[in-house]
Amino acid sequence: MTTFPGFGNLRGDEPFPDAARRELRNTQMRRNVGHATHTIRSKRAVAVGECADWEQLRAAGSAIKRDVMARLPDLLEELERNVIAHGGVVHWARDATEANQVITGIVQSCGVSEIVKVKSMTTQEIGLNEYLEANDITAVETDLAELIVQLGRDKPSHILVPAIHRNRAEIRDTFMREMPDVGQLTDDPRALAMAARAHLRRKFLSAKVAVSGANFAAADSGTVAVVESEGNGRMCLTLPETLITVMGIEKLVPRFTDLEVFMQLLPRSSTAERMNPYTSMWTGVHVGDGPQQFHLVLLDNGRTRVLSDPTGRAALHCIRCSACLNVCPVYERTGGHAYGSVYPGPIGAILTPQLTGTEGHDDPNASLPYASSLCGACFDACPVLIDIPSILVHLRAEQVDSERGGLPSGQDLVMKATAWAMSSPRRFGLAEKAAGATRRLTRPDGQITALPWPGSRWTSSRDLPRPPAETFRQWWARTHGTAHR
Repeated sequence: MTTFPGFGNLRGDEPFPDAARRELRNTQMRRNVGHATHTIRSKRAVAVGECADWEQLRAAGSAIKRDVMARLPDLLEELERNVIAHGGVVHWARDATEANQVITGIVQSCGVSEIVKVKSMTTQEIGLNEYLEANDITAVETDLAELIVQLGRDKPSHILVPAIHRNRAEIRDTFMREMPDVGQLTDDPRALAMAARAHLRRKFLSAKVAVSGANFAAADSGTVAVVESEGNGRMCLTLPETLITVMGIEKLVPRFTDLEVFMQLLPRSSTAERMNPYTSMWTGVHVGDGPQQFHLVLLDNGRTRVLSDPTGRAALHCIRCSACLNVCPVYERTGGHAYGSVYPGPIGAILTPQLTGTEGHDDPNASLPYASSLCGACFDACPVLIDIPSILVHLRAEQVDSERGGLPSGQDLVMKATAWAMSSPRRFGLAEKAAGATRRLTRPDGQITALPWPGSRWTSSRDLPRPPAETFRQWWARTHGTAHR
């Protein structure tokens, strides 16, 4: 994954179709991801089914997020005032470069060369670990899945479960190779978790600086919240002397009481739990209790660009639950790496190209809005009612409009030819006959997998069903004695 100034780990090296074609050949990854997403889907359905007012909660969450987007500048200033009033320091970062410089400067001022980190997609977005490493600072991931990815020199492939593409045997091999002090390990999940715990406990007890993301921040109190399942976050947020939190500016809620809605929506949609095992909240600095220095870095990095689009801005409502990934048939088959961004799946397909902007058809991120069958499962699963399919269509239309003026694309020519054929009964009848000629290309299973050019542009990635032996027009002529007009 290429790192571009200002966009951290949001730009990929290749378009989604090329990356997906490669990942589809990884049968082990497909088995791992398919099994995991099926399990999460099943558990989530049970957790959601227990909640009688689930649809009302979804509507409330969506309404709160719309309110935040409408009043974002004022709410951010209110948050800043309240954080400062409680002893915190607020930094504003326009892009990844500014955020990384601010964080690195704080770490260096503390005189340390190693920090601990809570799982944070925002710090992955800006490429913080790589930036710190270039400045001789080691960032230790403390989330189990993030640790697996880090030790394996891998890339996350899921919002909630970054190592979803790895199985137990692969994780055991990684631990034995990268943590030689653990000795011999089995692939028993408990044994693997205990090995990671022993490795991390030493890091927690010696760390002077921690970096976290934020799930939510309440503007009216300056309270920041992180939810997690393992307890590593609680260790990072309470033990070090200095805490640096990196937060996308969209993570706000207007009032502390608004957290009630999201603390019901998020755990059920992500881990299929009634509540998160660990919910940590802090408001500034408290003498003798927890970190004595608190820095909040408010990150834009393209978010105001997204906010300026009345249709696309709903992508900023995302609470990073991963429900859309777990129901997406495209993600299940390609995995997260094919998206070339820290944000994979349906939400990544609409969020990433908006955050970075796309520069023409050749931009790798320009293909992301097409990484969908538009089946609508993501919209049905989203706990804050983000209409992802509509935004995908909107982004596709924007891309097509931006490319007008040059030579027509193959798709344009096909659509024009189709319109011409379907505007005349005679021409449509001839087109039906031509389509019927493809029956001889049908495989025994009833699918057409290869057509001559230009039809090969379709069948290179999709199958066609066998045309019927008799069309409706032919049936009508045979049974009524006249041609259908």
